[in-house]
Amino acid sequence: MILYGAPKPAPNPRRVRMFLAEKGIDLPETPLDLRKREHKSPEFREKNSLGQVPTLELDDGETLSETVAICRYFEETQPEPPLFGRTALEKAQVDMWVRRIEFQLTTPVGLFWRHAHPLTAPLLTQHKDFGESNREHVANAMRWLDRELEGNAYIAGPDFSVADICALSTVDFAHWIGLDIPDDCERLKAWRERVAARPSASA
Repeated sequence: MILYGAPKPAPNPRRVRMFLAEKGIDLPETPLDLRKREHKSPEFREKNSLGQVPTLELDDGETLSETVAICRYFEETQPEPPLFGRTALEKAQVDMWVRRIEFQLTTPVGLFWRHAHPLTAPLLTQHKDFGESNREHVANAMRWLDRELEGNAYIAGPDFSVADICALSTVDFAHWIGLDIPDDCERLKAWRERVAARPSASA
């Protein structure tokens, strides 16, 4: 198998690296240079028509993309430790939280990155007022998540899951582009400290 990705600060490849580290799966990443647009080459688009990383190429040449799909593949092939929950309810809760993180937090972070950050300016037509408007959306999403963490050690409940991986990769990327956790989000800060201390966080 070949796992195509990119080093930090790219958040999506990091999600899969963290997941593999939690599972104890040794699959080195084959990095692509995003600044050189290697992921948009005709050769790579044959593997992923959207030209995105991460992309997993299986031994038979079949490819998978999208972080959750790749992680689910490895969850099925190596169920322990479970990172998508054990029971029907836990699995549904993890799915719910992954989608909540992606819609409520990852989306406004991505819109700020695309439309307000200087590094993306050469890549697209930016609408800076719109981009900057997402700064408040990100702060509000972090405050919402801070409230939801009351009484919970992790995003989806008492156990660490892929929802925590999704959230940490987003929160850390947000910090890298200048969107920090608000000072009043003590629970979210404590959660980040707890998750960032896991060995997989350095993946």
